[in-house]
Amino acid sequence: MKSTNNNILVLTLAVGVFGILNTEMGVVGIVPDVSAAYSVSVAEASLLVSGFALVVAIAAPIMPLLFSKVNRKTVMLLTLGIFTVCNGAAAFSPNFETMLALRVIPAAFHPLYTSLALAMAAQMGTPEQAAKASARVFVGVSAGMVLGAPVSSALASALSLFASMTFFALVTLAVFVATVFLVPSLPVEHPLTYGEQLSILKKPLLWSSFVSVMVLNGAMFGFYGFLADYLESGLGLAAAATSAMLLGYGAANIVGNVAAGRLLAKMPVRTSVVIPVVLLVAFAALFYAGGFQIAACVMLCLIGILAGIANNVNQWLVSTAAPEAPDFANGLYLTAANLGVTIFIPFLAVFISNGGSIASDLGVMGLLVIAFGLILIRRAVSHTRNARRSRNVMGNTCPR
Repeated sequence: MKSTNNNILVLTLAVGVFGILNTEMGVVGIVPDVSAAYSVSVAEASLLVSGFALVVAIAAPIMPLLFSKVNRKTVMLLTLGIFTVCNGAAAFSPNFETMLALRVIPAAFHPLYTSLALAMAAQMGTPEQAAKASARVFVGVSAGMVLGAPVSSALASALSLFASMTFFALVTLAVFVATVFLVPSLPVEHPLTYGEQLSILKKPLLWSSFVSVMVLNGAMFGFYGFLADYLESGLGLAAAATSAMLLGYGAANIVGNVAAGRLLAKMPVRTSVVIPVVLLVAFAALFYAGGFQIAACVMLCLIGILAGIANNVNQWLVSTAAPEAPDFANGLYLTAANLGVTIFIPFLAVFISNGGSIASDLGVMGLLVIAFGLILIRRAVSHTRNARRSRNVMGNTCPR
């Protein structure tokens, strides 16, 4: 595929992933509006978020495997079409139960598109080009995750809940149309059997990567889940300043994605080992800067950049552990990432309950220490695998 076509494809994938993640995380910003509109509690309304994430975690290893032999363009259009129809229909939901059902259906297809996008980006050209393409796709991931909530909240406040839901549908519809006209047919040239793909589950390197991603992603997005409360009750920022900082954190995350593309292209192993250490230092500084708003906000922007790099590191850890089955491996990456958030948000909530929002820094630091240890174990497993391969090659080439 020519460079120009690659650039168009990467841009389409990035915007498509933004639309998918915007649908997932954008609802965070309108939970109070859903609660008021359908006369349900905030806890019940939050099922639109937690229910979606649970379905993603379950479907992530299954859907990419089932559709691994289907034309890539067909998969993209199927997923975008389902998201567009369900988002559009959700805007007209007569009751909360209908809206919840219309969230669950597209959630099952979320990992299908996202894992496909990451796998396709990772296969573009040289390792350096692939790392940069993956980073561009992750810009869409980060934008959807950290900008979706403030944008949907602003639309609901300025216009209506209907406007927010319609926005989700319009984004995926636009990408659907772009995919129809700009993306060529993309048949799978060398499809793997299901058995060949499932065989990667036997690899110790994959499982060490899986657990590392669970903890590192749980630390980053567990903290992000409480960020609004951290800014308001922990740092004492006003509502307008909190919204501005959420947007600033999101922008910093995107900067981190761009930086990650360069770092992983040049020194991937070193980056994967160093990032939890640098994050640990940054969170320690944030903890001690908690009484000073300006200093804390500066540290949060730095952490936003580092979190963007960490997102790319997480995907690199899993995808390079099983490059022979990229779609399935990226599905497992999504499962690990979502499980990490599901497991470690309650863990951080314990710190907040006992010491306030600022105390969540201590929980995050503990998780980062564990993540660092797990990544070192993963590196040792990788060295053992490479050494075994070298011995096998030497044994096969020695004269008998």
